[in-house]
Amino acid sequence: MEYPRPPQSDSWFAPLSLDLLVKVFKITFFHPFVSWIIPLCFRAQALRWDAPPMLVSIAWACFITVCWIAQAVNLRIAYGLPREVDLTEEVIVITGGASGLGLLIAEVYGMRGATVAVLDVNDMENGEARGVTFYKCDVTDKAQVARVAAQIERDLGTPTVLINNAAIVKGKSLLDLEFEEIEKSITTNLTAHFYTLKTFLPPMIRGGNGGTIVTMSSVLGHLGAASLTDYAAAKAGVTALHKSLTAELAASHPEIRTILVEPGQLSTPLFYGVQTPHAFVAPVVEPVDVCKEVIAAIDAGKSAHVAMPLYARWIHWYNVLPVAVQQIARKVARVDTSMQTFIGRQERGMSEKNGSLI
Repeated sequence: MEYPRPPQSDSWFAPLSLDLLVKVFKITFFHPFVSWIIPLCFRAQALRWDAPPMLVSIAWACFITVCWIAQAVNLRIAYGLPREVDLTEEVIVITGGASGLGLLIAEVYGMRGATVAVLDVNDMENGEARGVTFYKCDVTDKAQVARVAAQIERDLGTPTVLINNAAIVKGKSLLDLEFEEIEKSITTNLTAHFYTLKTFLPPMIRGGNGGTIVTMSSVLGHLGAASLTDYAAAKAGVTALHKSLTAELAASHPEIRTILVEPGQLSTPLFYGVQTPHAFVAPVVEPVDVCKEVIAAIDAGKSAHVAMPLYARWIHWYNVLPVAVQQIARKVARVDTSMQTFIGRQERGMSEKNGSLI
């Protein structure tokens, strides 16, 4: 099912974003290949080696090349060697995969020949795709998770990739939230990760071929926002869980790779209706873009940190700013008023502000 893009304020520069500009510069002026073309062009014009333009262009090309090499070394030291990935041998489990980002990842892997198991409380919107098997499961019920896990192992084999994607959003202030809603939100957005990890990780380790754990968190785990107390708290916990798990696995089971995904606002039903005040700096992220990054990391067999759009990669520096500057930034970005237009998903008889699985 196609969902309309969350309504945004119109502007003449709407298609333009900081992410687009950075991407253009990254593949041009900040790319080693392009950087070395400049001094070569100067030399083709018979410019002397000691001429200032030649020296500056060579220095710039050397600087960019060193930066790219340093980045590659940094990633290798941080994440180690990648594991070998053969999609025909991979069994991928996706929670909350009946719609949105989870469904997109499931369909792509199914078409590419991988074996995919989708766990969700809702039926798949497009029906079961090729290579995708649906299991009705409430991931907040550890007994159901254990039962479905055993069935998956009988039907499809031992899971090698676990994508914890299930999430819900209530979109209410703390005072408006019922205790049952808080419990449901924390259980779905955080506790369910523990259930699935405790269930699927041991057989993944026993399989001996390595595996990948993908944790879907959010930039809100670092930032927080009004009317998202339950969601932000859970996502902060998910991020902390992922980092602690990564440290444990690095010491005991380095063959298991971990990928942390922290996107900004996604163009999915989960946050439908939320206005993005400054689309240039904080554009709405298309699920297909996140899907590409996640799939690329899984296919490469490496651990990774996926954060989109650009500001999500630098959000850690927000807490370094003086408190007054933080407050000014929040007001300018209208972080704490954006949920006033929240609608959420209204299909399947759900209430207007009940949210949905991603």
